[in-house]
Amino acid sequence: MEFDQVAEGARVRGASKIIGIDINPSKFAKGKAVGITDFINPKDLDIPVHEKIGAMTDGGVDYSFECAGNLEVLREAFLSTQFGWGLTVLLGVHPSPRLLPIHPMELFNGREIIGSVFGGFKGKTQLPGFAKQCMCGTLNLDEFITHQLPFEKINEAFQLLVDGKSLRCLLHL
Repeated sequence: MEFDQVAEGARVRGASKIIGIDINPSKFAKGKAVGITDFINPKDLDIPVHEKIGAMTDGGVDYSFECAGNLEVLREAFLSTQFGWGLTVLLGVHPSPRLLPIHPMELFNGREIIGSVFGGFKGKTQLPGFAKQCMCGTLNLDEFITHQLPFEKINEAFQLLVDGKSLRCLLHL
């Protein structure tokens, strides 16, 4: 999952500040188009990402989303949330069965961490409302299809995904 999709969800829910974090600055223009208000490239910082976010937000964000499948990124996302009520949502697919880099005592300060598959979407009950949002233009999903290729170029489509150059590729039969 890319931060663009999380940004669209935050925008639809009325977030006033949406911070996108990525080491690939070419993603920032696309992110701005879907409502990301601020961008951070960790490679440009002299301090940890969570400290930068804390300074930008007067202590931390209400919600953070880990989309990269990277446990170090998960830790930064967790530490970027507010004491007392911050929630980190784990969305990225982690390739190895490693333990989460969170000390149990860090959960006693009110921060929470949860995992989510398909955004916690309940198809049977929520799909009609989701379809209405798409049809009336409240929710914009067209931006997430970044490439369209003939089915014969399926290997090229996968390579675009692996290289981080595509969010979704529509294959035509």
